[in-house]
Amino acid sequence: MKRFTYVLCALTAVLSLLLTGCGGQQAQREAAKDGEFVIVTSFYPIYIEVLNITEGVEGVKVVNMTKPQTGCLHDYQLTTEDLKTLEGADALVVNGAGMESFLDKVTAQQQSLKIIDASRSDNIHLLKEGEEDNPHVWLSVTYAIEQVKAITSQLCEADPEHEKQYRDNAMAYVVKLMDLREEMHGELDSLPHKDIVTFHEAFPYLAKEFRLNIVSVIEGEPGTEPAPKELEELIAKVQGLPVKVLFTEPQYSPAAAETIARETGARLYQLDPVVTGEATPEAKDAYIDTMRKNMKVLKEALQ
Repeated sequence: MKRFTYVLCALTAVLSLLLTGCGGQQAQREAAKDGEFVIVTSFYPIYIEVLNITEGVEGVKVVNMTKPQTGCLHDYQLTTEDLKTLEGADALVVNGAGMESFLDKVTAQQQSLKIIDASRSDNIHLLKEGEEDNPHVWLSVTYAIEQVKAITSQLCEADPEHEKQYRDNAMAYVVKLMDLREEMHGELDSLPHKDIVTFHEAFPYLAKEFRLNIVSVIEGEPGTEPAPKELEELIAKVQGLPVKVLFTEPQYSPAAAETIARETGARLYQLDPVVTGEATPEAKDAYIDTMRKNMKVLKEALQ
């Protein structure tokens, strides 16, 4: 009897180790979510898209991983808090296109976590930033629509129980985005001036969609002011523009732009790449509202 009890305990211990090694993450995830289907988004613009797709769907929880002030995920390093958030998730929705450089670490540590790539679409054609893909695809309204479609398709595979609600919500949001796109084309297509200087490489997709010409950017890397020679070249380019305007971003210091403005007499305006904001239910309208503000800024600056 003692030998039987010993063998039974040994087998139980081995089984426990196997579950911890192979299925332990899934077990922890199931325990953490209390029956909910938990979707984590990598940063704010993706949070907005997922919030609209999941609106009113019972049993589904959406959590934005990064803090409200994080902005674009250039060289973002995962925190212990981020990893803890992901432990309780069923799916992680990312922008893709190289925005989330930390994905390899996530997939290595959370092997059972479903990764949903918002830019995985045959209809999204990536632009280059030097030798790398430019990941700011959501700033094209057309590509934002494609991201919503891509997320919905992959989300339905991950959570088929709520497929109809996801698809209905996505269609309703796509209609709103199509209306936004039509409105923006109506306001921007006929602008007499098209040359712009932006803060960093966030806006090529918006520029392509609305036929704007980005002459230069103020900071090649956000948060890194141009070197003296680069600043001199920027000043020369701005002085040659028929309409001298510079666009800053609310997430970064405008110091370099202010220097150029003083030297050239250029006017300063602000374009928002929709990357910061509070992760609350009210955020579902943030993309459309912010893009409308950007439209009005461009119209005022380029008349």
